[in-house]
Amino acid sequence: MFIQRFFTSINSIMPKGKILIIYGPRRVGKTTLLKMLLKNTTLKYKIDSGDNIRLQEIMSSKDFRLINEYASGYEMLVIDEAQNIPDVGTGLKILIDENPKLQIIATGSSSFDLSQKIGEPLTGRKKTITLFPFSQGELAKYHNAYELKEQLENFLIYGTYPEVYTSKNNQEKKEILLELVGSYLLKDILSLEKVKNPLVLHNLLKLLAFQVGNQVSAHELAVKLSINVRTVSRYLDLLEKAFVIFRLSAFSRNLRNEVATKSKYYFYDNGIRNAVIMQFNTLDYRNDIGALWENFLIAERLKYLSYNRIFTNCYFWRNYKQKEIDYIEEQNGELYAYEFKWKKTKAKLPDNFTNEYSVKSFSVVNKDNYLDFLMPGC
Repeated sequence: MFIQRFFTSINSIMPKGKILIIYGPRRVGKTTLLKMLLKNTTLKYKIDSGDNIRLQEIMSSKDFRLINEYASGYEMLVIDEAQNIPDVGTGLKILIDENPKLQIIATGSSSFDLSQKIGEPLTGRKKTITLFPFSQGELAKYHNAYELKEQLENFLIYGTYPEVYTSKNNQEKKEILLELVGSYLLKDILSLEKVKNPLVLHNLLKLLAFQVGNQVSAHELAVKLSINVRTVSRYLDLLEKAFVIFRLSAFSRNLRNEVATKSKYYFYDNGIRNAVIMQFNTLDYRNDIGALWENFLIAERLKYLSYNRIFTNCYFWRNYKQKEIDYIEEQNGELYAYEFKWKKTKAKLPDNFTNEYSVKSFSVVNKDNYLDFLMPGC
């Protein structure tokens, strides 16, 4: 089954006079997206891979003549897995500076690797987009609201990685997810010399998987793992930049009763979270529905905001009296608060919060109305 991605044409995402960088986790469909985009272009293009040793030599040579000769005669150059090319940013800078009309697309599965090689050389010369596992908005092109809700339990348990979503049965889904965790998602991190203990990294992921929706600190994680705080902080940063997890900070205006130093960590995909802890039971046999629901909603909302280029600050809020708000968005100085409930129940904002802050709107998101939160206006 082919699922059309959010980005449907090169013209809609290609910046003028800049290089387009497409980030995203491994196996999320970046190469498939490229092929789909190129299928409809009228430009004369060349597509190559960062795994190509000859291309690595050319792009990292800093030889103006050789680099320009490589792209000569083409209107568009596409490099997949560009993070595998040493000093790729410098090579791309030479190309765009020498050939301002040449359109260039580069993809990378590891944002920390690719950004380090591209960031500084291409300052002001690039536009970045991130491709995620299938979003509810993308799937809504093929299913109506009723059908999406019918599949909700599958989304919560197995996530929406392309291979997982299109697989034939649950056993196949499990096998793909376990392969993703064991062989692909952590590959970028474990390949770094600084990560010498894969077991510690995996144990950290397990702790985070069990703590979804709860506040954690690097110090608490370090104590549980019997390693130093600096190592935990570095591993957390790497896991974020490798598109495994993302962090939600605490909302605070430095009031004395607000929790400000802890964070919440979520997984980009529910299936990956469940694969880390080897838990694929149906919802009837689980005690973590609240965590699954919260992770799903926030990850899907992140996709919506990213794809629609909506720039907002995202937080949770809690004070030392255990009053909390699951999710807050701050746009143009206005606050939008959300509470996540699996079942349809009432909730209200804590008085401690409303006494201090003006809230533009407050919504309770449950399994009946969640599509309005994930696909506003649809």
